[in-house]
Amino acid sequence: MTSFTKVSWLRRDALLFANSIGCKADGLHFLYENHPDFEVFPTYPVVLSFKDDTQDVIPYNTTLPHPPIPSKPHLVNLPKLDPACVVDGSRHLKIHKPLPATSQGRNFWMRKRIIGVYDKGSGTLVHSLHELVDEDSEDVYASTDVQSFYVGQGSWGGPRGPLLLTEAQPSRTPDFVVKMPTTAETPLLYRLNGDYNPLHADPTPGQALGFGGVVLHGLISWNACAYAIIQCVGKNDGRALKEFGARFVAPVKGGDILVVEIWKDDIVSTTRERVVEVRFICKVEGGVVVLTNGRALLRGRGIPHGEAIGRNMDSIAEFLLLHQETGGRTLNPWIHKM
Repeated sequence: MTSFTKVSWLRRDALLFANSIGCKADGLHFLYENHPDFEVFPTYPVVLSFKDDTQDVIPYNTTLPHPPIPSKPHLVNLPKLDPACVVDGSRHLKIHKPLPATSQGRNFWMRKRIIGVYDKGSGTLVHSLHELVDEDSEDVYASTDVQSFYVGQGSWGGPRGPLLLTEAQPSRTPDFVVKMPTTAETPLLYRLNGDYNPLHADPTPGQALGFGGVVLHGLISWNACAYAIIQCVGKNDGRALKEFGARFVAPVKGGDILVVEIWKDDIVSTTRERVVEVRFICKVEGGVVVLTNGRALLRGRGIPHGEAIGRNMDSIAEFLLLHQETGGRTLNPWIHKM
């Protein structure tokens, strides 16, 4: 089943998003609408799946992170999924075209379809694809592979689905390490982007799910990692980002310090376009890993050369898809070159 939802954003929405994921004044082109190089932060399409076409607060149970699940014989025993139990499983974003500063005067829709629904025993995994489409030109601006996990709603006899493996991180020292602080207010700001899941404001749902209270949106850590990579590898140019994705494996609480470890390599594409592959993980300082299987592709425009490994970009793109299925700006002082 495919669903279509009208979506929209203003410059103010883009500014709010950049602030909510930790962009700093050295990235003023993400934070100031009159900057000559103003751009919408490239991962912004992920929030449009929640925000839709409104500027008001939205009841969370009306904006689930996937379209309605169709009735099929192998899903006959699927329980009614509770929005209060859903957390992020993974997200992989492909950017096809940069977003305009505002959608005003345009006709954007989010096209969503279910790829699979799987019984993982401890919960149910819903796999969907979200595409941001300009209805008038039929151009696809971004596509996001989304896996949503319903905690405690498994064991209903459904298909297990692909095995989700955690990839080993590179054995060498990271090229960059970025530390990003959070506060108790971090999720309260981020939710204003349109993701109003009570789990990130009210301690009751988090206590019921075994998290001990309020936890940050998984997409805060996810987007913060994208910002760190754009700063370190993309020279603060959001237009460099082509693909970005990671798997969510543990919650983060307000006050935790995120530690992003980044490794980069060169890839030569079939068109000879220079592309940089980045691998990353995100940890809580002194604690657990919260994002694994982190990978990004960036255009090599102006990016310092790393060690060329001579792989074809098509093979990387195929790997990323398979994995989902089975100038001159200064850097943030939180960044440490290793």
